[in-house]
Order: sequence, then C-alpha cells, then structure tokens
Amino acid sequence: MTNWQTAWLLWLQAERRYPENTLQAYQRDFDDYATFITARQGDIATPERALFRQYLAALQQKGLAKTTIARRVSSLRSYYRYGLKHEGASLPDISWMKAPRGHKPLPKAVSGAQAEALLSALAQKDQDPWVTQRDTALLLLLYGAGLRLSEALSLTAGQLPLSEWLRITGKGGKSRDIPLLPVITQTIHLYHDVCPFDQQGTDPLFVSTRGNALGPRAVQRLLEELRLMANLPAHTTPHALRHAFATSLLAGGGDLRAIQQLLGHASLSTTQLYTHIDSARLTDVHQQTHPRAKK
Repeated sequence: MTNWQTAWLLWLQAERRYPENTLQAYQRDFDDYATFITARQGDIATPERALFRQYLAALQQKGLAKTTIARRVSSLRSYYRYGLKHEGASLPDISWMKAPRGHKPLPKAVSGAQAEALLSALAQKDQDPWVTQRDTALLLLLYGAGLRLSEALSLTAGQLPLSEWLRITGKGGKSRDIPLLPVITQTIHLYHDVCPFDQQGTDPLFVSTRGNALGPRAVQRLLEELRLMANLPAHTTPHALRHAFATSLLAGGGDLRAIQQLLGHASLSTTQLYTHIDSARLTDVHQQTHPRAKK
C-alpha cells in the first residue's frame, strides 16, 4: 500500500480546491479499488493492466453507471499522477487507465411551471416562517442564478448586502461574477433579517434550525419532499434547478459563451449539452403540434 493517500487528498483540498463531497467520493473510490486489488494479491503501487481491466469488469457487473465508473477511473488517475509528480514514486505509464466510453447523458431540467410548483409547495409547508424564507432564497439562487448547490451553501454573511452582481468561487477555485435578479437579492436580505441567529463575517449565510451550516443532504431531502407534494418527476433535484436556469437562457436566445461563463463550465463542450436539450424540446413540440407530423 502506498503511503501518500492522505497527502493526495490534502493536496486536492488545498491546491485544487475540491469541495468536501468530492473529496469523500475520491476517498471511497480509492478504498474500493485498493480493496479489490489487494484481495487479488496485486501491488497497488505498480498497477497492472490485467488487474485494472478486471476491476472495470467488476464495476460493470455491479451495474454501475458509466458516469460513476468514469469518475472512479478519474480518481485513480489523479492519485497516481500525484504520486509520480509529488512523491517521486517510480510508476509505470498509466495513460492506459481509461473508463469505457459511453454516451454522456443529457442533464434533466425542470420547467418554469415545475419550478413555480416547487415554490408553491414550499409556501404550504408547516414550518417556522424564517425557515421557509431561507429555503425560498436558496431555491431562487439555484433556479434564478444557476449556482451549484455547493456554491450556494458556501455563501457567507460577510458577502451581504448583495448588489446586482455576486462573485462566486466555483470548482477548482475559479471565480465568476453572476448578475442577480432583484427578487433574489430581496429574498436573501429578508431571510437574513428574520434569521434568529447572529450571522457575521465568515459565518455561513444558510444555517440549519440549530444554527449550524446547512448541509447539502438537508437541501436534497427538502427537494424530495417538495417534489412529492407537487407531484413532480424524480429528476427534480437541486442540480435540475441549475439546469433549468441554463436551458431557459438558451431558449431565450442567450449566447452559449455567456452561458458558459455564468455556469462556470471549464469547457464549452459541457455547456453545449444544453443545445441538445433545446433541440429535443423543439422536436417534441414539432411532433406534438404540427398537423402533418403524424401522417
């Protein structure tokens, strides 16, 4: 067993600015791989192609999604690259460590009507008014500004009062400026005014009922509850609200490069996935409404 695993994770956190949930995923990926290899008496410090292929086959037999397998391979490649560059490890060429190719699934968004249904369901929840105000502000940030959930939860009280623009630090420590709709700034300020906890400086803006930082799982559970109340599809998740932001901009004639900047995508190819969604929607509308579509 190599001894730079902890250093690798600390490096990802400090230098690459990976969020905690990503670090935990990388940790699980590595532990799963290490268990598989060591059980077959393989030396994890010198990966062999045959064992690696066996590992991929085992993942596929478990029925894991290709995106999950791809992330696991990415974790391993990162681990070995770190050992080679930072630990002076004597490693073979690992360029052959690649995940099986597959079609990248299109992100699923919620419609404007579905987003409104979520907010209506939220207003009907029996909870403290300040909690409802908090949840409303959070959902508006995801849907109205396209933030990742981790980005919204990383906001601090010291960033208030908000102006027309909000600076966000996203993946890889990269910053971007996002314009805010007046309704979003007003809702956030109102939430902060009614929040019963004293929030200053680096204190998290979004807090739980105990005054601790609000966690992503709590928000995911909230969306699960709201979608059931509003009878919405299973893909109604926090990330689906971010997708809805992107598709609505594209449908309104937004420039693809501008949308890329607003979403914080490192590659334009990631943003281009939304053009396929829009095309699929246009095709569906055409097939459903054109008088000769079914002839």
